[in-house]
Amino acid sequence: MTLRPLPDRKLFLTAALALVTLAGLAAAAISAEPRAKDLFGAKKLPAAAQAQSFGFYSRGCFTGGVGLPVDGPSWEVMRPSRNRRWGHPAMIALIEKLARDAQADGWPGLLVGDVSQPRGGPMTTGHASHQIGLDADIWLTPMPRRPLTMAQRESMSATLMVDEKTHLVKDALWTPSHTRLLKRAASYPEVERILVNPGIKKKLCDTVTGDRSWLRKIRPFWGHDYHFHMRIGCQAGSPGCKAQEATPADDGCGKPLAWWFTEEPWRPNKNPDAPKARDLMTMANLPKECQAVLAAPDAPSLEAVTYQGDGAAAVAAAKSKATEPAETISSDATTLPAAASSFAPTPKIGIPVPRPKPGN
Repeated sequence: MTLRPLPDRKLFLTAALALVTLAGLAAAAISAEPRAKDLFGAKKLPAAAQAQSFGFYSRGCFTGGVGLPVDGPSWEVMRPSRNRRWGHPAMIALIEKLARDAQADGWPGLLVGDVSQPRGGPMTTGHASHQIGLDADIWLTPMPRRPLTMAQRESMSATLMVDEKTHLVKDALWTPSHTRLLKRAASYPEVERILVNPGIKKKLCDTVTGDRSWLRKIRPFWGHDYHFHMRIGCQAGSPGCKAQEATPADDGCGKPLAWWFTEEPWRPNKNPDAPKARDLMTMANLPKECQAVLAAPDAPSLEAVTYQGDGAAAVAAAKSKATEPAETISSDATTLPAAASSFAPTPKIGIPVPRPKPGN
């Protein structure tokens, strides 16, 4: 092989170095725009404002959030270091109600996974949704009799209920109590959708007798083999919240479920290294109100915005400035009146339908 004359080689190397430099500058220019997940992930407390959700479940934020206590009479928060135990007051109140009702049904207590970050927005890791304070993950592992230590809550593994090869529920693990827990969660009118592994949906379809109307809320989706995802609808007083389309009225046990037990849903992702949406989102990708949500003052303290139970949630502004009205943030549709109630009935809106396969 004949080498090029030295001058030509120098020219080639110089040109290649220039291209590398230009590529680096271009990448730096793109990365100069802060990622929304970093901005929202840095917030430790909710915004001191009236409770409102802005945008979509996978592209939005919220104000006026309250925190589920790490310990409750019938629940324990898992992975507390993530600081994802925040939600719209209606969501937190519902978790407390489910924990109480499920315990009366014979479930020992809830292990609560991720709800939302203090102000919502895209998460630094994990979920695509959970951004507007209206989603919550509940483990299918019952709360142990003895309280878990903080170290155990950070490291304890959940019980995988589904065989990864057959996509069917492990019969040795499934109990009637699991069915009662899901039925109880689906019984609340504000709950629009509960996402479970397809194997869990099939188990319910094969075993539930009598009233099966609640099965329409139980929807199969990838993952969700150790927990279920409970989602409520856009709440009154959140005109900037975007609903999802309605779910079919039937029990969902027909052809759509059968599709999950073909090869198609489980084919390898053709582009597994493609970045997730949360890793690319900047503030420009979120509703314009989210900029004001980030800029809003913090709640005065952790205690001021910790849920008090029995339908009562602390409101930061009322705790610290009893004579001043809570701040409102204007949305495209209207401005939330200061007297709006977070616990008003859920409007009759569409029911969320999951779309993309994770990683796509």
